[in-house]
Amino acid sequence: MRVVISIGGSVLAPDLDAGRVDGHAAAVERIVGEGCEVGAVVGGGGVARDYIGIARDLGANEVQLDHIGIDVTRINARLLIAALDGLAAPSPPHDYEGAGEALRRGDVPVMGGAMPGQTTDAVAAALAEYVDADLLVYATSVDGVFSADPDGDPTAEQYDRLTGTELVDLVAPMSRGAGASAPVDLLAAKLIERSGMRTIVLDGTDPDRIAEAVLHGDHTGTDIVPLGADGDPERWDR
Repeated sequence: MRVVISIGGSVLAPDLDAGRVDGHAAAVERIVGEGCEVGAVVGGGGVARDYIGIARDLGANEVQLDHIGIDVTRINARLLIAALDGLAAPSPPHDYEGAGEALRRGDVPVMGGAMPGQTTDAVAAALAEYVDADLLVYATSVDGVFSADPDGDPTAEQYDRLTGTELVDLVAPMSRGAGASAPVDLLAAKLIERSGMRTIVLDGTDPDRIAEAVLHGDHTGTDIVPLGADGDPERWDR
């Protein structure tokens, strides 16, 4: 099974902690050890927000801020690459072609951002589509997709299962304006809908949850399943 794992910056790097990065590397190693091909995308987290905030105070424009954010995601990707101890491609691919080549060589490509105006949510969805992945996993700080931001609305309802179209319809109003609370951004949701990509959104703060979701389909998050899909990925049918 080929899987792309998006590890949000709020999961991997809310602050700098070697143990947290090592734990997520161990989950990737476990998945690879079970015979899966893995690509990873890493977000920026608190470190990126700090740099972007300072750069904004210094007068940087939005494209410049995007580039700073991309640079930080690639530094975070290098941390995960270091923790993977030779299992990963030696540097973060800057585009999908480079990531696909690494995957074909048997390496784990670990990407950060790709271009201004595009979040790592969208990078992960595009990478999954490009390499024809069987599964896309978003490891976030929230356990799935909710009807509203669960941190601000105690009545928010968690969805167990959605189609790609339902995800787009749900995310669109959440993605407008500052402080958007969508679990993945709108472009990522549209790419998931377009590709018919089987996707899981889950709480990845415990990296073991990521491995269990990929290897066995066991999780308490949200499944995004293509309309009319029958059965589970081949690995889960074993």
